[in-house]
Amino acid sequence: MSMDLLSIARTGVLASQSQLAITSNNIANANTEGYNRQVVSQSSLESQRLGNSFYGAGTYVSDVKRVYNDYAARELRIGATAASEAQTSYSKMSELDQLFSQIGSAVPASLNEFFAGINSLSDIPDDLGLRDSLLTNANQLANNVNQMQKHLDGQMNQTNDQISAVTDRINEISNELGNINRELMKSQGQDMQLLDKQDALILELSEYAEVNVVPLESGSKSVMLGGSIMLVSGEVSMQVGTKPGDPHANELQITASSGNKSLVVDGSKIGGQLGALVNYRDDTLIPAQLELGQFALGVADAFNQAQSQGFDLSGQVGSNIFTDINDPSMQLGRAGALSTNTGNANLAVNIDDVGALTGNSYELSFTAPSTYELKDTQSGNVTPLTLNGTTLEGANGFSIDIASGAMASGDKFEIRPTSSAATALSVTMTDGKGIAAAAPTITADAANSGNTSINLVSIDNRNAAGFPTTGSELTFEIDPSAVPPTFEAFDASGTSLGAAAPYTPPSISAHGFTFEVDSTATTKERFTFDLSFAEGDNSNLVNMAKLNESKIMNGGSTTLTDVFENTKLDIGGKTKSAEISVGSAGAIYNQAYTRVQSVSGVNLDEEAANLMRFQQSYQASARIMTTATEIFNTLFSSLR
Repeated sequence: MSMDLLSIARTGVLASQSQLAITSNNIANANTEGYNRQVVSQSSLESQRLGNSFYGAGTYVSDVKRVYNDYAARELRIGATAASEAQTSYSKMSELDQLFSQIGSAVPASLNEFFAGINSLSDIPDDLGLRDSLLTNANQLANNVNQMQKHLDGQMNQTNDQISAVTDRINEISNELGNINRELMKSQGQDMQLLDKQDALILELSEYAEVNVVPLESGSKSVMLGGSIMLVSGEVSMQVGTKPGDPHANELQITASSGNKSLVVDGSKIGGQLGALVNYRDDTLIPAQLELGQFALGVADAFNQAQSQGFDLSGQVGSNIFTDINDPSMQLGRAGALSTNTGNANLAVNIDDVGALTGNSYELSFTAPSTYELKDTQSGNVTPLTLNGTTLEGANGFSIDIASGAMASGDKFEIRPTSSAATALSVTMTDGKGIAAAAPTITADAANSGNTSINLVSIDNRNAAGFPTTGSELTFEIDPSAVPPTFEAFDASGTSLGAAAPYTPPSISAHGFTFEVDSTATTKERFTFDLSFAEGDNSNLVNMAKLNESKIMNGGSTTLTDVFENTKLDIGGKTKSAEISVGSAGAIYNQAYTRVQSVSGVNLDEEAANLMRFQQSYQASARIMTTATEIFNTLFSSLR
């Protein structure tokens, strides 16, 4: 019987020792990130029959388990993905918001300075110092727009670097998970330390992208990203990466590869940090760049057109102050062909009406034999285009010229009419004398149809016979519907200065000046010209100053300043929304984390109580062993 007591006590000591070891390990790892609490399952040994009774034979450790809840772990991963995505979005939006609020404030400020310079010059229009000062203001405005674009380009480069860094870390995790799966297959998923490490890596991975986990019978786990990318399949690790954007190389695309196969995935649907970075770049940063380009085009076009409506200090028609809106430097990046195109068409985008531009990007698609469609990527609206010669017409504010080659059915192009404008904006005028302060007087006859506009091109000879001045005005009667179109000039008394003469549209050159006619009229139209010039005339500067409050952008709904300020306000609104999302996503994550900790985390109070309980159990079992020994010794002593 004493031998039975010794055996039973031995099992109790061993079981208590195991309990103490697991408890000690839990306490030691209370602050270990990713550690899941372990528990010992203790069972009774089969009882033994002695006579008519059954006696217990002791205890044993039947299992050591991790306290782990798949549902809670899954909720934690979902919460981590949402929290990481929200935090990344807020971080990037905050950077952009500060950029527009601080550095960007110089753009509208310099525009106001430019208008202040115009107002000053209008008081003394022949002052050479004020004219040079106005050009200095123009240069400062262009430089500030250029600098703002450089900062946005820096944001683009930084975001691409972050995308690359995230994909690199994802690949490192993929390799580690593949190795862990290989080891777990050997132990059939029994190695708790490896399981903890596996879960910690998967939780980290969920910060970078949405994660779906598929447990396998072998003890390993397969992992998918974004619901569509198989990253780890058993012990096989796949890779994600980046490649130059299509058609814009500086807008990295996300790729997924296995072996020699690689495919482009939609980064905006991956979730987590990676999805947030792609969404920020595509939905906020690129539109901000295009809207800044829209502002630059508006500035260049508004003041260049105003210049063309007046006379400079030498009495000539004013030349451009800023880069022409269709200058080759302004056209860079307006059209990009997708790499999947089978045709060889090269496109050029010409701005026809800056006021009609929206600052959006478009997708141009061609379907044989003659269907051209332009889709607004922001609103989704589709506009059919008409091919007139080699020019596609029908878009808002711009036309697309097929400069060379031809399209094949299915070809697609990305059209960004305002791209590169903020980079290319510069002051082309070098002499303040070229500022057109004075203005000619061109009056349309009240009976005109309203379908004809006149644009003065040049003053060829102010000493020419019949040159129109105050008191000696000339009236041109234009018949754009005649074949060929004709014009006839009349002096101030209404006397014809010659029979109607043909002209080649759009230009008419007569009596020492040249002007262009843009007309869809079917009747004769009359315009009266007074091209008198005085150095003290400020009438064109007055008109130029009115551009400050004129709603000439976005279809006549906003001013030049509004274009920039609306972008700034939009970014501010998105930043506030992102801040709110951080709070709500963080609360959900904390709730999920608390749930996991309540199930799998180490509670030091509970473990301390267990430590005392198992210590007492160990001591009691050891005492039984001592008692059994004493009984055994007493028995032997009685037999001597």
